[in-house]
Formats: sequence, C-alpha cells, structure tokens
Amino acid sequence: MLSYDYCETPHGTLTLVKSDRGLCFLGLPNATEEQIAAWAGKRFRGSQLQHVPGCCRREAQELQQYFAGSRTTFALALDHRNTPFAKQALAEVSRVPYGQTATYGDIAGRMGRPRAARAVGRAVATNPLAIVIPCHRIMGSDGQLTGYGGGLELKRTLLDLESRAA
Repeated sequence: MLSYDYCETPHGTLTLVKSDRGLCFLGLPNATEEQIAAWAGKRFRGSQLQHVPGCCRREAQELQQYFAGSRTTFALALDHRNTPFAKQALAEVSRVPYGQTATYGDIAGRMGRPRAARAVGRAVATNPLAIVIPCHRIMGSDGQLTGYGGGLELKRTLLDLESRAA
C-alpha cells in the first residue's frame, strides 16, 4: 500500500506519497491526483494509493523547515524506484550543495558520461522526489533556468530561498 498526505507550504500544497520503505513521491503544487495515480501505477504496480492523514508528519516537518530556511539537507528514508542510469544521475544531483547550482553537463561529467547531458535532463525531468532530490539546482548549459515540474517561478523561488539562507 502507498499512503499519501499533504504538506502546506508558503508556495502551495505538496502531496507526499510514502511506501513501507520511505518517501517515494513528492508532488509539487501543480501535480494532479491523476498524475500521482498514474505515476504510482507505473512504479508500484498493483499497489493501492490511500490517503492517510498524518502518515508523512516527519517528511512534512522537514519540508516546512526547508521552506523556513532552517534546513539545508533532508534526513528521510527514500524509496526511489527508477532505472539504474536515472538513479545514478539523481544521486549526483543530490550531491549539488545547498545554495549552489550545476548544469546537466556537469552532472553527466560527474557520472563519467560527458556526452549524456540530454539523458541526464530526461532523468531529472522524471525525478519523483523534487526538492528532496534538488533538481531545481540544475541549470541549462548556459546557466539559465530550464524546465521544472513546478514551473520556473517555483524553481526561481527555491533557488532564491537557498541563496538567502546559504
């Protein structure tokens, strides 16, 4: 069974989905229930998705601390199901320090695959754990903001939050 609950933030309501192994999906404010159900059906075939108020208290608390500027890293159990390449790419994304940015090419280079920037971009675009795996810190090759599941305004807001607190 997958349990989910909501987390109120200054930038909208997040949907937190948790398996028995940890947080597996963080739906940004514009994520619909249909999108979350479709994601769960692909990654957790046959699992029920059930709203369980309070099931994600710790996760919500850490996210609220992040938005308040008092948390720079997360100490959450994660259940990250993805391809081996995407797992490696997102592990590298997780190593980008709070308040700093990197490009897709930087991440590909760190993986020892310097020509795989586009593949890194695809992996980042399907990151199910936005904010916790900080894909908002990844920029285009020219250093410009590029797509973000929560929209470029939210990406800019998260980067501004981190630059002020860093």
